[in-house]
Amino acid sequence: MSSLLHITNGDSFTKKLKSLNIDGDVITWREMLCEGKTLTNVGSESFWKTRFEFLNKNYKVSKSKFIELTLKEYRSLCNHKKEDQIVLWFEYDLFCQINMLAVLSWLKSHRKHAQISLVCSGNEDESDKLYGLCELSDEQLHKLYDNRTILTQDDIEYADYVWQLYCSNNPIRLENLGDFDQYQFEHLSGAIQTHLKRFPTIKNGLNEIENRILELAIKEKPLNKKSLMMTILQNQGLYGYGDAQYERIISSLKPLFTSFNPVKVTRKGKEILQGKTNYYSTIKNNDLYLGGSLKYNYLYNTDTNRILKL
Repeated sequence: MSSLLHITNGDSFTKKLKSLNIDGDVITWREMLCEGKTLTNVGSESFWKTRFEFLNKNYKVSKSKFIELTLKEYRSLCNHKKEDQIVLWFEYDLFCQINMLAVLSWLKSHRKHAQISLVCSGNEDESDKLYGLCELSDEQLHKLYDNRTILTQDDIEYADYVWQLYCSNNPIRLENLGDFDQYQFEHLSGAIQTHLKRFPTIKNGLNEIENRILELAIKEKPLNKKSLMMTILQNQGLYGYGDAQYERIISSLKPLFTSFNPVKVTRKGKEILQGKTNYYSTIKNNDLYLGGSLKYNYLYNTDTNRILKL
């Protein structure tokens, strides 16, 4: 008899998966590796130390909470050594795809003999809408599971390679990846493109999502911060961020708002959007990492869709 282990993208879906009557134990991957510094050696002491420092400083995650939520679940993963089939449940967005790469990098080293398969949600009907796992019906999830992608050794090696590049100190190497379609990761190319757009633009020193927040604030005229947050979440494309992440971004843009009740952008904020002035020197933070790269050591050229090193 083969035995099964499921690794999910978060608590909401873990709860849903447990209600589906699919065999196997379930581990929840509780991390957000798309934010903050990452190291290549997933699961090592230095890896978790780096992650805790980031989460503690930026999201006030206490040591006890980090141990309880993240490390205990990781140790549970380490203790599941006998399963010969491991199923990963991840979504199409940047948040999920980066976590997926890290998990595959860990599995490559620590579960060499297991068959690894992937259930990834995205395009599920005739519309252009991309769906999260929790948005799908039980029937759709069973169908996705039955048609899951069995990853080859080459797929796993490639995922590990992309993870190494993500953790390197030079995002230009990621930009030069052109062979996504040779591997079974339908949404990885879009996620990496989205990642690269998180570096500040040459045009005004704000990245894509920061510009989008200002644009939505002006266009939609939200009545309060909560309404602004809802608008951002509905228009975030492939980011897959949650409230806490947007709260942090909005707070870094706070000087560009005269009010959040109703939401109003300053004159300078409007000039920045128009490219009349540049906000780079004001918003620059020398400790801010995206993967292994310092965010403000690179600029994104929106005309050529290329990264430049400063």
